[in-house]
Amino acid sequence: MDSLDRQLVHALGVDGRASFSRIAQVLDRSDRTIAHRYRQLHAAGLRVVGVVNGRKAGHVDWLVRIRCAPDAAATIATALARRDDTSWVAILSGGTEITCITRVRTGADHLLLQRLARTPRINGVTAHCMIRDLAGVGGWPGRTSALTEDQVEALRPPETDAGPATELTDQDQALITTLAIDGRTTYPRLAAATGWSESTVRRRLADLRADGILYFDVDIDPTLFGYDCQAIVWLTVGPAQLNTVAQTLAGHPEIAFAAATTGSTNILAFVVVPDLDGLYDYLADRIGGLPGVIQVDTSPMGKQVKYAGRTM
Repeated sequence: MDSLDRQLVHALGVDGRASFSRIAQVLDRSDRTIAHRYRQLHAAGLRVVGVVNGRKAGHVDWLVRIRCAPDAAATIATALARRDDTSWVAILSGGTEITCITRVRTGADHLLLQRLARTPRINGVTAHCMIRDLAGVGGWPGRTSALTEDQVEALRPPETDAGPATELTDQDQALITTLAIDGRTTYPRLAAATGWSESTVRRRLADLRADGILYFDVDIDPTLFGYDCQAIVWLTVGPAQLNTVAQTLAGHPEIAFAAATTGSTNILAFVVVPDLDGLYDYLADRIGGLPGVIQVDTSPMGKQVKYAGRTM
């Protein structure tokens, strides 16, 4: 990836539905060049996806950690990825572990956990409620550092007044489901998926974004940026130092995402580094020096089966 590719990825992270013409104007390139680069990145695996803010929609996210027989990992992970209520499905630790994020309505039964408990070849399941996002909500720093502040402001979607708060309807769900597959789906296709007119689609999409219910993220393989090692790090931190550690992690460029969780460990972090040596250095030099860290559990990521909204 060259500098223009990185700028385009960053631009899509600022506004996933920005037109090629608007991006081209900000980057001082032609529309044709931007469209061509987007097609190349899309062929390499880049996707813009619509993501629902679970808290705004009355849902709770859980990180599920599954221990399984290595020869069953791929089958179980694929089955999890097919579910509508899962995201970020990954095979870890040489195939002995799977993690995924699942979303449930507040107060609802956790049907996925009940099903996993009855699945053959699974040796154990733990679930960790993600109680607060700590870092990476705006995107991994590795893909959000190519634009100037002025360029980011020029691309940022205009603020609009939110409409009255309403429950999500079946048409809303159809809109969200379509955008979860391709966040840049055209308005005519969104109208066909929802049964609304194009003007209604535009208005409702603007309302959902203004309300903070729907936002757009960029799915892209970090290896395209030269980062070949990903891992999940589970930290046990003394409660008195939790805020200090959280604030420090938020400033680490190696952190793609971090959250405070329930369970025997209380911070979950997705780490992206160039290689295994980089992982060692990060754990020894950055994590090892944090006050209040009692224990560290690291699981190298083998294969990402599903990102935020799509199966690989």
